[in-house]
Amino acid sequence: MDTTTVEVRTGGRECVVDITAACQCWARDAGGDGLLHVFVPHATAGIAIIETGSGSDDDLLSALRELLPPDDRWRHAHGSAGHGRSHVLPALVPPYATVPVVDGRLALGTWQSICLVDLNVDNHERTVRLSLLRG
Repeated sequence: MDTTTVEVRTGGRECVVDITAACQCWARDAGGDGLLHVFVPHATAGIAIIETGSGSDDDLLSALRELLPPDDRWRHAHGSAGHGRSHVLPALVPPYATVPVVDGRLALGTWQSICLVDLNVDNHERTVRLSLLRG
């Protein structure tokens, strides 16, 4: 198994960050066929495969705000207001995704992107682990 990490700056705001290019670049350099496992080792972030650039990323953040309001209802109450909701996020947007790699290329659909989803405004940087399990 080949593995590496990618640092992603979130800027301390709710965000959906497209990391497809970094994943594709690393998969290309690793070469061959296999499964790319993308994992964020944080308790308050997730990985989603969605369309970006057409408003879907903003729609995802809006839906998460409705499902997980950024207020003081959360028992996990340290940090900024609504921080507890960030700890619930990985139950809805898991901290991982797996994508087939064929000849060093991600086998994503036309409109699919690999995205880091982060609601935690208290963290400004995230680490994403990429692992290629060769087939």
